[in-house]
Amino acid sequence: MSKARKVLVLSGKRKTAIARATVRAGKGRIRVNNIPVEIFEPKLARDKIMEPLLLIEDEVWKQLDINVKVSGGGFMGQAEAVRIAIAKCLLKWTKSTRLRTTLRDYDRTMIAGDPRRKEPKKFGGPSARARDQKSYR
Repeated sequence: MSKARKVLVLSGKRKTAIARATVRAGKGRIRVNNIPVEIFEPKLARDKIMEPLLLIEDEVWKQLDINVKVSGGGFMGQAEAVRIAIAKCLLKWTKSTRLRTTLRDYDRTMIAGDPRRKEPKKFGGPSARARDQKSYR
C-alpha cells in the first residue's frame, strides 16, 4: 500500500461569494478558477488574494499547491472569499499559533469572517429601509 497523501478541503465565504480551496503538497502553485494567481485580474483583487501569503515569514506555501474554485457575488467579494479560504488552509496545514496571531493582528476577517448580510426588502418601498414618499398637494 502506498502512503496516503495529505489533502485539505476548506471553504471561505464573503457576502454571497463562496470559495472552496483544495490544498496538497506541491510546488507553490496557486490557482483561482484554474487561473494562476500571478495573472489574475483585476489587480486590486489579486493583491487582496495575495495578502495572507505575503504575511507568512517562512513561506510555507511554496511547498503547497492550492486550487480554489469560487462562485457567486462580485469580483471583490470573490477575492475576499478566496483570501479567507487560503488563510484557513495555511492555518490548518501548519497548525501554527504564531501564524494565527499574525493573521488576526493584520486583519481579523481572514480568520473569523464577516457576518454582515443584505437586509431583506420590506413592503411599502423600493428597498429595505426606504419608504414611498407621500404628497399632500
